[in-house]
Amino acid sequence: MNIVALIIQLLSGAAGGNIAGALLKKLNLGTLGNSIVGIIGGGLGGQLLGMLGAGGTGAAAGALDIGSIISSIAGGGVGGGVLMAIIGLIRQAMSKSS
Repeated sequence: MNIVALIIQLLSGAAGGNIAGALLKKLNLGTLGNSIVGIIGGGLGGQLLGMLGAGGTGAAAGALDIGSIISSIAGGGVGGGVLMAIIGLIRQAMSKSS
């Protein structure tokens, strides 16, 4: 596992979570909540894409080429945004039921 790729995934996950929170006002968890959930989602999303083979052979070999960097940014950002939306939906559903 390449630690630089993981750091890129975590940072882009935090950004993705905050962007999703800004776009989906009803699901917003606040800046800190969006960042924390985005970091978790970024790590999970980036690793999932890596396991599926996205990012080419450079990421698997531990090399840091432009393809693996873009793959890490995309996987982290999307993963962070998606997990923030899922957690926001769960939080919204729980608040309606009580």
